Amino acid sequence: MAHFAKLGIGNKVLTVEVVSNDIATTEQAGIDFLNNFYKTNDIWKQTSYNTYGGEHKLGGTPFRKNYAGIGFKYNQTLDAFISPKPHNSWILNETTCLWEAPVIKPDDGQNYIWNEETQQWDLNE
Repeated sequence: MAHFAKLGIGNKVLTVEVVSNDIATTEQAGIDFLNNFYKTNDIWKQTSYNTYGGEHKLGGTPFRKNYAGIGFKYNQTLDAFISPKPHNSWILNETTCLWEAPVIKPDDGQNYIWNEETQQWDLNE
């Protein structure tokens, strides 16, 4: 199945629709199908359910860095879907198009939560 994100103002993802691969033989064929089905002239971008951080989970070719979710934005320059920024201090990694904390999260098997006030990871007990 092929997935398509409908873009609104500011390239914000409004919805994601699924189209059969028999119909969406190309991205444009999927877009044409959706616009004909809804009788619109909306902007759609194909997205890959198996792509995250620029990697395809099943070993295939990654597509637009991340699977589009409602509220994500499509960045035309990076040809990528980017989630909403989780905290003001976080920085976009333009290779993965994922947000990263300014401090690396501890990797000791414990559960941590980001503290924006102190700019550190707090143990989530």
